[in-house]
Amino acid sequence: MARVSLSRGKFVVLAAKKSVGDLGKAELEGKRVFVRADLNVPLDKEQKITDDTRIRAAVPTLKYLLDNGAKVLLTSHLGRPKSGPEDKFRLTPVAPRLGELLGKPVKKLNDCIGEEVEKAVAEAKNGELLLLENVRFYKEEEKNVPEFAQKLAANADIYVNDAFGTAHRAHASTEGVTKFLKPSVAGFLLQKELDYLDGAVSNPKRPFAAIVGGSKVSSKITVIESLLNKVDVLIIGGGMVFTFYKARGLGVGSSLVEEDQLELAKKLEVMAKEKGVQLLLPTDVVVADKFDPNANTQTVSAEAIPDGWMGLDIGPDSIKTFEDALKTCKTVVWNGPMGVFEFDKFAKGTYSIAQTLAELTPQGTCTIIGGGDSVAAVEKAGLAEKMSHISTGGGASLELLEGKVLPGVAALDEK
Repeated sequence: MARVSLSRGKFVVLAAKKSVGDLGKAELEGKRVFVRADLNVPLDKEQKITDDTRIRAAVPTLKYLLDNGAKVLLTSHLGRPKSGPEDKFRLTPVAPRLGELLGKPVKKLNDCIGEEVEKAVAEAKNGELLLLENVRFYKEEEKNVPEFAQKLAANADIYVNDAFGTAHRAHASTEGVTKFLKPSVAGFLLQKELDYLDGAVSNPKRPFAAIVGGSKVSSKITVIESLLNKVDVLIIGGGMVFTFYKARGLGVGSSLVEEDQLELAKKLEVMAKEKGVQLLLPTDVVVADKFDPNANTQTVSAEAIPDGWMGLDIGPDSIKTFEDALKTCKTVVWNGPMGVFEFDKFAKGTYSIAQTLAELTPQGTCTIIGGGDSVAAVEKAGLAEKMSHISTGGGASLELLEGKVLPGVAALDEK
């Protein structure tokens, strides 16, 4: 069944995609399945994994394929290699951790195409997994060169995309391979992201609220414009509020302001009014005398920011107003922190919103944390498990919330 979502005044039809769950043992046993996951994990100087969230997120799809007798060829990118293979960007550290999570050995290869892969696949038994090397060691990957995509596909029968974090890119391993492998389907993680993020903006339980934070209006313009077509409540936080304040004629001290976005801020407020959207800006802010974790601070009204001081968080009155508005909502999407939460003195606004959403979830509110810094904040607060859905993709989450069609999703088979 096709879903319809509004995007910048246009209608975009998003057809439901076939999922790996639609394939049973009859379709998978003995088949060579090329899986694109997002295993781009952070590593320390000793090449040890500091956060295995993305590896754990890939396990349900991999386990399903292995349990159904498939031979799995798993690939991913890691970091941003500039020119060919670099040891610090090899996927080698991923293999042992993945093996632990799957409860079976994972063989790591030194390439993602060519004879070594061909030989290993030929020798692989049903229910075995081969971890291929970083696909971005080839510049043809990001350029989506058809010949390279064909080489990636050469050792497989079926394609599964479970890398939501790169689904907004038309790369050889996310889009190009679908031209050579059928069926091409979504993995469980990718399917979950689409169900929550696309489902939220296409057919939300109402009232529907969006919280948009972060430092710059310019990086979130299209998201705000798109959400104004869909939400009942729009809460703005983070550094971008000062551009809105200045557009209203308020003094902002030395707070961050995008002078070239003042007219846009005015336009967005008018747009919200015309569409009957409740647009909430902070009424008070925590200001600092410098951008420093140990800066002197005071809480002031949004209309009384002193000269030379900068706003780095929302204040207690704003937290209360935002919480009261959120308590009336049945769907909440959050993208971007309320302040500089990396500094403890300016983390209260962000953590308070996170706590509110964690409390609303068991009461039946669908809470979606839409990628980026808000995910980091929710995890830092220890509340990630209490949300309905934590998105694994920063840029991909934003583009889906904007109503854009993601190339890595569009390329997959329809139901």
